[in-house]
Amino acid sequence: MNKTKMMKKNLLVSFLAVLAVSLVAIAFVSASDLVSVESVKINGVTDNGNGDISVSAGEKIAVELTFEASEDASDVRLKASLEGTKVDSDSEIFVGDVEAGKRYIKTVVVQVPYELKDEVSDDLTLSVKVWNGDFKTELDDVTLRVQRASYNVNVVSVETPQTISAGDVVPVDVVLKNVGYNDLDDLYVSVKVAALNIEAKAYFGDVVAVEEGTGDNKDSDTVRGRLFLQVPYNAESGVYSLEVSVSNSEMAASKVKQVFVGNELPSSVIKSGNSLILVNPTSKLKVYTLVADAPATVSESVVVVPAGSSRTVTVESNSASQ
Repeated sequence: MNKTKMMKKNLLVSFLAVLAVSLVAIAFVSASDLVSVESVKINGVTDNGNGDISVSAGEKIAVELTFEASEDASDVRLKASLEGTKVDSDSEIFVGDVEAGKRYIKTVVVQVPYELKDEVSDDLTLSVKVWNGDFKTELDDVTLRVQRASYNVNVVSVETPQTISAGDVVPVDVVLKNVGYNDLDDLYVSVKVAALNIEAKAYFGDVVAVEEGTGDNKDSDTVRGRLFLQVPYNAESGVYSLEVSVSNSEMAASKVKQVFVGNELPSSVIKSGNSLILVNPTSKLKVYTLVADAPATVSESVVVVPAGSSRTVTVESNSASQ
């Protein structure tokens, strides 16, 4: 009886051992390489494993993979991932069917994340994977050097009053940040509404690439300024494009913001230079009350216009820019 139990136990152990070996073999086949990689190129430059390829923050790079298929496989995909300290970026393409022993060249485009806040360059890890439902090949990580563009500025914000009316002197607050590799010297900023033929310009000075120092001795990578635009009195109500342009001898950048301008002046009020012509086309006397927004002033605040006639009022804008 004991001998029979022993034989059954040995058979069970043998069966489990065979099953374990079979599972290991299946797992090994499932994890086998799908392709044999010959080369990896970044923007046409072959990676030699020494981390000497440099890319620019924010740009889109082409990752070109040359490989030979190790298996016949369908629904194959290729994925490239860039892993930064705080921000990751990835992209994948559909390769399709591959045949064992055949060579392929495939390219995937991925955007380099921008996370260089307190430095002008840093390392970034590129990982590449080729796979389908049965097989997978993961390449060794590629180290890339990511740099800021040589000269670059970000228009962080453009602020205007929520309500703008025809005739207003509009303050435009602009915030700029240096996101380039080098310091920016002699920055000029202009704001304009082309449809209204109005524009203002100002000098914003120099901005360092990386903040240095503390307190009053701190050199900031951000600069703020205010410009003023005089909206014409005859501007029609509607949405206008306000364009902010930044430039110096090395670079130029711009940003567009939509603003709404209202005009509640009656059609009987005509703008001519610095004057308002009040027309009374009716057969009755009309009285106009004029209220100017500071710093503008008018020569008369209450104007009486007889029937069938007109009166002219002078408007002084008294605007200044800083």
